[in-house]
Amino acid sequence: MTASPRVFGIRNMPAMSARRPFAQQAGPGAQRFNEYGEAGRRSLAEPFRGITTDGDVVPGLFSVESTGVSTQAVLEAANAFLASLDPPQRDTATFGIDDEAWRAWSNIHPFVMRHGVALEDCTQSQRDHALDLVRATSSARGFELARNVMKLNDALREITGRHDEYGEWLYWLSIMGRPSPDQPWGWQIDGHHLVVNCFMLGDQLIMSPSFFGSEPTSVDSGKHAGTRVFEAEDQLGLEFVRALPAAEREIAIPPSTERVLRPQRMDGRIQAAAFRDNVQLPYAGLAASSLHPKLQEHLLELIELYVGRMRDGHARVKMAEVARHLPDTHFVWVGGIEDDSAFYYRIHSPVVLIEFDHLNGIAFDNDEPSRNHIHTVVRTPNGNDYGKDLLRQHYERHHRSA
Repeated sequence: MTASPRVFGIRNMPAMSARRPFAQQAGPGAQRFNEYGEAGRRSLAEPFRGITTDGDVVPGLFSVESTGVSTQAVLEAANAFLASLDPPQRDTATFGIDDEAWRAWSNIHPFVMRHGVALEDCTQSQRDHALDLVRATSSARGFELARNVMKLNDALREITGRHDEYGEWLYWLSIMGRPSPDQPWGWQIDGHHLVVNCFMLGDQLIMSPSFFGSEPTSVDSGKHAGTRVFEAEDQLGLEFVRALPAAEREIAIPPSTERVLRPQRMDGRIQAAAFRDNVQLPYAGLAASSLHPKLQEHLLELIELYVGRMRDGHARVKMAEVARHLPDTHFVWVGGIEDDSAFYYRIHSPVVLIEFDHLNGIAFDNDEPSRNHIHTVVRTPNGNDYGKDLLRQHYERHHRSA
C-alpha cells in the first residue's frame, strides 16, 4: 500500500478571495495572480486549435455519429436546473454554444475569472438541481469524486479558517447553448480543484477538459471526516509502473525530465491545465505497442479510472475509441516508485491525454510534492476538447450556407 498523506502546517500567505475578481484585490500576491489572469486572457484570444504533438491536428479521428446511448436524463436535468433559476440567474448562467466562456476556466481558487451562476448564491433546491445535472452526466464514482472534491474544499475552509477562499459551494455552473435532443449544447462547472466541461450533440458526449484535484486529499476529523480521493489513481499508477520489465521501465522513466516537463507556474508538472488549449506536447516515454498484452490491459484499466468518471454508456464508447488507438499510446513517469514517493505520470494518445501529479503545498506549508495535494487532468487532443471538432463537423453539415 502507498503511504498515507502527511499532516502539514498551514502556510502563511496573503488573503485571496474566491468570491470577487482578483483584479479588484490588492496587497502581496495580487500582481502574481493579475499576471496569471492576463496571460489567460491572451490565451483565450488565440484561435482554438487543440492540443497537438507538433502543432498539426491529426485529421479524421472523430466523427458525428450515433452512440446508441441516450442523453435524455442529461437533457432533463439541464432543463430542470434552468427552470429552477429566476430570470436574472438564468441570464447569468446561459451562454452561446460558441462562447469563449468554454475556455475561461481555471483550477486555482482566487477569483481570476469566473462566469455562470455561483452555487453559493443558489438556494438548496437550485443546488440540488445543479448536482442532478452533474450526476446525470457522470458515473456513480465520477459523481462521488466531484462531490468529495467539493467537500474537501470545505474541509480546507475548516482547517485554515479562510472562509472567503474555500467552501463546498464556491463553484460556478454554466449552460452552453440551449439543451436539445439534436442540436449542440453543453454545460460547465468551474471552481477550485473541480472543472468539468461537457459537450453534447445528439447522443454523443465529450467530457473534456476535466480537472479534478484536492488539497488535502483526505481528512480524518471535522464535518467531512473520512473523505478521501485519488487513492485508486495513485495506487494503480504505481502498480503499473512497477509491473513494467526493467528495460521498458527505463524507457517510461526518462533520465532527464527537461525534455518531458516544462513546469507551469500555477499547475506544478501538469502540462495541459487552464489556458493550455493549444499546447504542443510531444509524445514521451514508453509506447504501448511494445507492451505485453497483459500490460496493455493493465494500462487500459488505468485509463478507465479517468474515462470512467463519465456516465457508464458513454465511458464504454470512449474506451472503445481509446483501445483502437492503444498502439499509439505513450506512458511516461517522473519521480520515484517507492511507497512514499511523490510522482507525475502521463498517458497520451491521439484521442486522450491524462495527467496525474503530486504537488507541493499551497494552503499547507510543505515545499516538496506530497500525496496531500494531487491534480489530475483529462483532455481530448487533436481539436476535440469542448467537442470542438464535432461542432465544426455539425456546422459544415448543417450550416454550410450560413
